Amino acid sequence: MLTVETIGRIRREFFVKGKTIKEISRDLKLSRNTVRKVLRSEATSFGYERSVQPLPRLGAWTATLDRMLMENALKPTRERLTVIRIFEALRELGYEGGYDAVRRYAKRWRSRQVSGTVDAHVPLIFAPGEAYQFDWSHEIVVLNGTTTVVKVAHLRLCHSRMMFVRAYPRESQEMVFDAHDRGFAFFRGACARGIYDNMKTAVETVFVGKERRFNRRFLQMCGHYLVEPTACTPAAGWEKGQVENQVGLVRERFFTPRLRFKSYEEMNAWLLDRCVAHAKAHPHPEMRDRTVWSVFEAERPALVAYAGRFDGFHSTPAAVSKTCLVRFDNNKYSVPARAVGRPVEIQAYADHIVIRQDGEVVAEHVRRFSRDQTIYDPWHYVPVLARKPGALRNGAPFRNWVLPGALGRVQGRLAAAADGDRQMVDILSAVLTDGLAAVEAACGEALSDGVQSSAVILNILARRREASLPGPILTPAALRLQHEPAADCARYDSLRSSPDGTP
Repeated sequence: MLTVETIGRIRREFFVKGKTIKEISRDLKLSRNTVRKVLRSEATSFGYERSVQPLPRLGAWTATLDRMLMENALKPTRERLTVIRIFEALRELGYEGGYDAVRRYAKRWRSRQVSGTVDAHVPLIFAPGEAYQFDWSHEIVVLNGTTTVVKVAHLRLCHSRMMFVRAYPRESQEMVFDAHDRGFAFFRGACARGIYDNMKTAVETVFVGKERRFNRRFLQMCGHYLVEPTACTPAAGWEKGQVENQVGLVRERFFTPRLRFKSYEEMNAWLLDRCVAHAKAHPHPEMRDRTVWSVFEAERPALVAYAGRFDGFHSTPAAVSKTCLVRFDNNKYSVPARAVGRPVEIQAYADHIVIRQDGEVVAEHVRRFSRDQTIYDPWHYVPVLARKPGALRNGAPFRNWVLPGALGRVQGRLAAAADGDRQMVDILSAVLTDGLAAVEAACGEALSDGVQSSAVILNILARRREASLPGPILTPAALRLQHEPAADCARYDSLRSSPDGTP
């Protein structure tokens, strides 16, 4: 085969130096026909590709190999065989050829499959405030010294490409609500349309085409923010390609190398700062002379006005045990003793839970995401202490209970008394009626006088209650009598007399 160097020399010898074909053929030891072919074609290179690949050993096995490659391609990714494993399986069936022939054939087979399945996409363009895209990703961080997989919510405005990123322990519905609220509050508005994949927290049923049955609570959230939800076609990620690309960008730019934080609050504050810094530092992909942040600020007036926080909770019923506990999400939370014996409703938010009974809030707790934890509020058990004062010393809710200020100092001094638990229970019970601030002030006054008896503290509280009673009602001057009537008992004698005047 002629090399490009040889072809170049033939052309220079003929066109530049003026040599004849015979001289060139003699100097380069080439046939005259070859020299003529180069000069007449005016090509600078020649290649040869075999039109038919002879497969002396593999030819009889191509149908079997096609079937094995197709079956392998239909398997899940983790279960697919390598080409050498397919070669070994083919050898077991009787193939006597080499591995290279199988490898080359498998490569050509994959090329044909890919060329036949590649899809073309239409680039999308969005007007200001028209749409946003939402998605989740899983990232690995070191949280409080423990390697943790966090769920990251991604919001992206389609026009300005402004992004909002926030991490959560779960992908549950209340986290979806919280991510939308915080994102819209950051953007200072929402878009007319939201583009989602078919996540279970939003879509209940997928019908043919674009028709979906959305979750009722999810539709409530969309109605609150005046957003029209749109679900993508299954396995058509290009329909929300912006947020799909954002997932890869955030993973590469934000979460690599592995991040270390003490809490979710610290991590999310850092992520928000990174979103703003990235938007201010990078140009818009379509308006290269402007940054993403400047386009975002121009888009803000076109957004739907932020409607305020949506009450985004996940509700579930629960029973109250005799130990004043309700079970939720593999953990137990305390409620006041008066709630025992009747069902309650747990409203789970992204970071806390609210427990209601008959429509009234009876307890609130910071939400825990680990397992088998019991979260107590000692004040929920104070009414029970009135009947069982001995539980103050060994009761689980009161272990390591640190009371504030003067109330804590009184507890420390009464610990040495024989009836200290009983006295302390009387003082704590007064908190339920007089309030913590009043009881703490009474404890401070008693300690300043050198006493810590419950009788003294309760007496101080009683005196303060009496002092706070309203005084006599004063009559305004305009309503006062100018002439007080004189007492005349003779009027009653006239009522006792008979009609004829006789007594």
